[in-house]
Amino acid sequence: MRIYKTKDYDALSRKAASVIAAQVTLKPDSVLGLATGSSPLGTYKYLIERFKDGELDFSEVKTANLDEYRGLTRENDQSYYYFMYHNLFQHININMGNTNIPDGTTSDAKAEAARYDQVIRGLGGVDLQLLGLGHNGHIGFNEPSDYFAMGTHCVDLQPSTIEANKRFFASIDDVPKQAFTMGIGTIMAARKILLIVSGNEKAQILYDALCGPVTSHVPASILQMHPNVIVVADEAALSKFNL
Repeated sequence: MRIYKTKDYDALSRKAASVIAAQVTLKPDSVLGLATGSSPLGTYKYLIERFKDGELDFSEVKTANLDEYRGLTRENDQSYYYFMYHNLFQHININMGNTNIPDGTTSDAKAEAARYDQVIRGLGGVDLQLLGLGHNGHIGFNEPSDYFAMGTHCVDLQPSTIEANKRFFASIDDVPKQAFTMGIGTIMAARKILLIVSGNEKAQILYDALCGPVTSHVPASILQMHPNVIVVADEAALSKFNL
């Protein structure tokens, strides 16, 4: 595991974008596992800048997103499809047919989970998986539980996750209570993992995830077992570490 400490969120975003840019440059047909939420916004901004400057070509890149709310259509401005399109895809030269996100509108959760796992297998697996870190240690929407879920599945979101996400909705009652997410097994199968973490409020959970016991009650702790993890975090998030 390699840990890079940056001064602030902007420097974190620039560094994370450089890691992803290097992946795409070295392997133009890379499969990127992508994340949503506030953490990767700056990273995507810098990737867009590099594309517009002629440094990056996404024409052969394929993507698979970590998760999607259940019950939201693609047109809903809080869906992760909408997020990805407006914050990255529409600004670069990616083939939208090469982008993949779980279908949050399906009525058969098990069938959708199986379909998405097959999509990822069909891509040949993920070359680089981008992750953020939830306040309770979740990665994707893999919430703390008594076991590590292996494949894509539909999860009931914990109250702390719903509370954290309510800022994106008109009220907490509008926050979806379920989501589709890649499982821990799917995430761990990625050939490289890039974890980005910012802010003092994530300092304790980041320390627990990287330095505490490996436990399904802190889902991100499983990353200790992966052979190729890059952590990019700012000074505030790394304040519990002696770096």
